[in-house]
Amino acid sequence: MASLRPLRTHPLPKTFFTASARSLATVSPTSSSTSKNDTGTAIVLLNMGGPSTIPEVSTFLSRLFADADLIPLGPLQKYLGPLIARRRTPKIEAQYTVIGGGSPIRRWSEIQAQGACKILDLSHPATAPHKPYVAFRYADPITEDTFLAMKRDGVRRAVAFTQYPQYSCSTTGSSLNELWRLAKKYDPEGQIEWSVIDRWPTHPGLVSVVARHVEEKLATYPADRRDNVVLLFSAHSLPMSVVNRGDPYPAEVAATVHAVMEKLGFKNAHRLVWQSQVGPSPWLGAQTSNTVESYVKKGQTDLLLIPIAFTSDHIETLHELDLEIIEETGQEGIKRAESLNGDPEFIQALADIAKSHLEGTQRSSKQMALRCPMCVSARCEAQKNFFATGKHPE
Repeated sequence: MASLRPLRTHPLPKTFFTASARSLATVSPTSSSTSKNDTGTAIVLLNMGGPSTIPEVSTFLSRLFADADLIPLGPLQKYLGPLIARRRTPKIEAQYTVIGGGSPIRRWSEIQAQGACKILDLSHPATAPHKPYVAFRYADPITEDTFLAMKRDGVRRAVAFTQYPQYSCSTTGSSLNELWRLAKKYDPEGQIEWSVIDRWPTHPGLVSVVARHVEEKLATYPADRRDNVVLLFSAHSLPMSVVNRGDPYPAEVAATVHAVMEKLGFKNAHRLVWQSQVGPSPWLGAQTSNTVESYVKKGQTDLLLIPIAFTSDHIETLHELDLEIIEETGQEGIKRAESLNGDPEFIQALADIAKSHLEGTQRSSKQMALRCPMCVSARCEAQKNFFATGKHPE
């Protein structure tokens, strides 16, 4: 097990404190970050993560292809997973080298966690101090190390805050399955009280930031072409076996797209497309790369790609979209909207989502308790019961 480094302190974006000060202007001057709860509240950002350095790529891929929740490979998963990981490692190492030697997702996640907690200490002092943690599924800080660090820190209340705005059993579900497993192993007495922010696909803050990033990029097109730019919202695809089980992810991604287009006034034509298919089995389409190629052949060369299911840049934006799709087309009219990253308005949105959750009485959304129609997983049922009640089944 890798040792967990303390959550690194990153300088927040220069505009962060100015924007935060405006949004916190309504907080009472008598508010204090002194909490009635001495141990405070852990805000745990959940994500798949990415290798921060090239030597981490192999381990990252091994963990990723071992996870049947994300990439179901059937009864031969324990054999096929390592084989696929080994074969893909050199190619993926080369891709991470090109984008700077590793994924920036850890840096952005830590900035987001720290920024949201700073705001929460002021806007919701009753649950302060708010302690930022990052728990990655396949990269450091791996979820197990984060869980053990929380135990050492004496955490008594924790909010598992998914950084997948749209819920899928393959992403948020996998992260929660892992937390549930670790709670059984390391905290059978339930010393840490968990609640879950399990989805937020149409939160006004998320929608507003994405729409603004789209408008900013549209402004770089000549005025006479601007309204004819086709918007391609790109999200990570899913195997059709997961979709056909009844996974809510496609519908929730579509809800985000509709909310953003509504914010934009439906001024441009748009489509929702899907990226990052792995392996020969059928995946949800149309694929982003095929869509771009098809439109270019039809003469539509003003296209704006919009990452709609990611909270920060990583290999799918920096390499797959920017290099494999946009750069290789050689079309100056094909561009990408900025990712959420350290945008102050987005960090404020994270704090607002957490604040609303802390002020509520529910451990999770009602949607989370509802299993997929074709789900037969006993693990899924047990995990959902745990996060709904806070107790392990007898």
